[in-house]
Amino acid sequence: MKIDLTDTTASKINKALVKGRRAIGTPAVGMVLTMVIVTDEENAYDSIKAAEEASHEHPSRTLVVIKRHARTLRDRTASRLDAEVRVGSEAGTGETVVLRTYGEVSDHADSVVLPLLLPDAPVVVWWPVEAPEAPAKDPLGALAQRRITDLYAVERPLEVLETRLRNYAPGDTDLAWTRLTLWRSMLAAALDQARVKVTSAAVEAEQDNPSAELLARWLQARLNVPVDRVVTGGPFVTAVRLGTENGEIVVDRPAGPLATLTLPGQPPRALALKVRATSELIAEELRRLDADEMYAIALKGEATKENA
Repeated sequence: MKIDLTDTTASKINKALVKGRRAIGTPAVGMVLTMVIVTDEENAYDSIKAAEEASHEHPSRTLVVIKRHARTLRDRTASRLDAEVRVGSEAGTGETVVLRTYGEVSDHADSVVLPLLLPDAPVVVWWPVEAPEAPAKDPLGALAQRRITDLYAVERPLEVLETRLRNYAPGDTDLAWTRLTLWRSMLAAALDQARVKVTSAAVEAEQDNPSAELLARWLQARLNVPVDRVVTGGPFVTAVRLGTENGEIVVDRPAGPLATLTLPGQPPRALALKVRATSELIAEELRRLDADEMYAIALKGEATKENA
């Protein structure tokens, strides 16, 4: 069910949500968090679709904030809020409200979002494209326990990565880091099997790949060894090589969903290592809403005391 509201207010949007739930016989209980998506018109469809798919695992109220550019002087001075309320099959397993802001209200989107948050429920803010330099200090980011950005969506990801490091606050994370979960799990399992000391490491990926840079920093911090960055044709991370006194531990994924794991003295074996959809990445981030300490370590790339 969809309800369109023009030149509206947060109070009228809340009333439309209640009306929609009553019309389809669905209560508000069962939703576990509020997801706020800050995006543009071009990327709104894909972002909403990913959030709705993730809502099958984490039922949520999704608030999509789209700041519309003013076309005329009158548009720049006039404040207006349009909304599209979706409930039932139109919104996954939760509720979706698409908020289009015009004029001055665009500069105070937090005042529109605040009355629409689920009471006593965590808040997650996701910027699928451009994100503020300091997400925790952003008015919308300040409302959230978890703030999700994506370095793959920016033009100079490694430069922005340094900005993320300077402005990091507990609760920040990035989908470039989430994309590495399967790699990290596979490498940890390989080291558990080999039980040897790593003396060198290399990460192979396309140039300026933010996931590869984070993976290299994480390995350097956890293993306390220098990590080389090797440029390949990609796509994404294509291989990790860990040098030991017994030979190399290699995870190689040149293309496709399968990787080859090679341990010293053992035959190569094929393992699943697919590139996951955005909805899967978002669903993973919503499973835990406390501070991502490993992401903070990867940003800094410094050896921890226990591994130094």
